[in-house]
Amino acid sequence: MTEHTYELQVTWTGDRGSGTSGYRDYDRSVQVGSAGRPRLELSADKPFRGDPSKWNPEQLLVAALSECHLLSFLHVAVTHGVTVVEYTDTPVGTMVQEGIGGHFTRVLLRPSVTIADRAHVDLVPQLHHEASQACFIASSVNFPVEHEPTTLVR
Repeated sequence: MTEHTYELQVTWTGDRGSGTSGYRDYDRSVQVGSAGRPRLELSADKPFRGDPSKWNPEQLLVAALSECHLLSFLHVAVTHGVTVVEYTDTPVGTMVQEGIGGHFTRVLLRPSVTIADRAHVDLVPQLHHEASQACFIASSVNFPVEHEPTTLVR
């Protein structure tokens, strides 16, 4: 077993001068950084008094699942000799709020994969299955990550 560690710097930047003296008295702005990478400007989702022009944690979770599947899919494609020439996704995550908390009930990945050889079209669903099994992020969540893939041939 190999262990990997991911270290970040997360800083709340939303103090308006009175800290968290009241629910409406502070901004939900956050900066996230990691050595050698650009800082991300984050916030809460708009319904939670966040800045809709910034990324929120829920969007980042959906993005992480999508990118993890994409990278796993590209790896699996190489191991099966399938040449991928384009890959896009339009993922959707569903979260249910219950009182102060909530949880994701599902993330649907909708990858559109363009491959170079028509002879590999029937292999692509298997590649998505293998990619799903290989994705570290999907293996770490407690809700279904489903797929509605589309395959195109260049």
